[in-house]
Amino acid sequence: MAWWGWGWAERKRRPRLPASATEFLAARLELDGRIRPPVELDAVRLRASRLPGRVRDRLAAAAGADGVRDDRRSRVRHAAGKSYADLIRQRRGDCRRAPDAVVYPGSHEATRAVLDACSASGVAVVPFGGGTSVVGGVDPVRDGFDAVISLDVGRLSEVVDVDRPSLTAVLEPGLRGPQVESALARLGLTLGHFPQSFEYATLGGYVATRSAGQASTGYGRIDELVLGVRCATPAGDLDLPPLPASAAGPQLRELVVGSEGTLGVITRAAVRVRPAPPVRRYEGWFFRSFVEGAEALRTVEQAGAAPDVARLSDESETSLSLQLAGAHGLGVRLGGLYLRARGYAGGCLAIVGWEGEDDDVARRRARCAGLLRRAGGLSVGRSPGRRWEQTRFAGPYLRDELLDRGVLVETLETAAQWSDLMPVYKAVFRGLDDALRARGTPGMIGCHISHLYPSGASLYFTFLARQEPGAEVEQWRVAKHAAGNAIKSAGGTITHHHAVGADHSEWMVDEVGATGLAALRATKEELDPAGIMNPGKLLPAGV
Repeated sequence: MAWWGWGWAERKRRPRLPASATEFLAARLELDGRIRPPVELDAVRLRASRLPGRVRDRLAAAAGADGVRDDRRSRVRHAAGKSYADLIRQRRGDCRRAPDAVVYPGSHEATRAVLDACSASGVAVVPFGGGTSVVGGVDPVRDGFDAVISLDVGRLSEVVDVDRPSLTAVLEPGLRGPQVESALARLGLTLGHFPQSFEYATLGGYVATRSAGQASTGYGRIDELVLGVRCATPAGDLDLPPLPASAAGPQLRELVVGSEGTLGVITRAAVRVRPAPPVRRYEGWFFRSFVEGAEALRTVEQAGAAPDVARLSDESETSLSLQLAGAHGLGVRLGGLYLRARGYAGGCLAIVGWEGEDDDVARRRARCAGLLRRAGGLSVGRSPGRRWEQTRFAGPYLRDELLDRGVLVETLETAAQWSDLMPVYKAVFRGLDDALRARGTPGMIGCHISHLYPSGASLYFTFLARQEPGAEVEQWRVAKHAAGNAIKSAGGTITHHHAVGADHSEWMVDEVGATGLAALRATKEELDPAGIMNPGKLLPAGV
């Protein structure tokens, strides 16, 4: 991807905000109208590589002469992920933390040889897939090591096997989301995993971060889809077969799924697949309040009638979405007069969707729609659903445009039990609002529910504010910490699907406890004795 933002830099048709939206945000956030483009690549500040020549030679022997790169572009492109703090540093040309080299092994055996070389030489290793982490998960932290490499899994991109009768597929980690779906579609299958990072994220990244797709209410999170893994660790290989079920002790697979590169490099994963759906139907519903809509979603989930896609925006996010959609967007299609006449003005928009065979979709939709209607929902047709489908991956591109205009724009997410959901929502909203106001940059905060479970749901927040010139990262950090502390205090998880990375690690002790942390540390010491794997991530320092 582009080193300064989202997507390929040469992509000509990037999603853009309509003029009406930029005018609205400029007025609402009191922007100064200046455009702040990223610096040119030649102006990026980069330290000389510290990788010793003898180690480079050994890595080249493992990955091939063309499998080790230390040119400016390669190092800068692997200098960080796509968190707000990452992008602020990248855009102003601060890439002094870039890896000393980027290594591209082409097989499990080559990956094993790279880890052996780095273990013997005391070189840190940061596994790198699509580079889409928004929590500092791929930042090349040295943590006491003299040198650090980025291990890019891009060459590990084979479809190893598809077992049609068993509905399983064995895939290598470098396959990007579209490549996975394209390969399976030729066989009439789908993984059904569509995170917002789908265009660029990799299968290995999905597994390493326990990600959730936009249709995970129906298809399941990635941890529910992984049946087996092969992982090269510095101490040896973990090769766990794709069995349908097993009582052979605690499942070691669960140690690898979500390990975020801190134990080793995932080189293969066996996943559940299913027949590709011939019909996809997405539509919009309105509720008078976020509380009413959340209760409706709880009802359909616990009745076993949940749709495959279930997204409910709060009042603030609904209003902002209608504003940002522009003259041809949701606002016109929904019809303000109609909503006012029915008593839903100022309410909340939900997008619900079903995928499958035509008769199955019709049957499930009818049952779900009946429950939504009885819970106070108002159907507003398929137009909002089509609009969502067309723009479902646009958010990160629009973030680049907002950064150009001097806007702090960030997302964060959590999950809680139904009984705690609204207290968590209110606590995070209040924490963010207070933190931004205290710095003289009152913001806009919105939230949506995006994944349903019998016991609870996720909450996904987006907040925008005018950047503080010269203190952009500090402003973000204060708001982020306020949200994290609010989540901890109110009973939510510190991350539902963005992973822990570096940004959430300080709250891990609150999530798993001191004994849990000790167990994770003991596992890491066993599989990674020298501590070279992705330093500074997942496990907090000094706890």
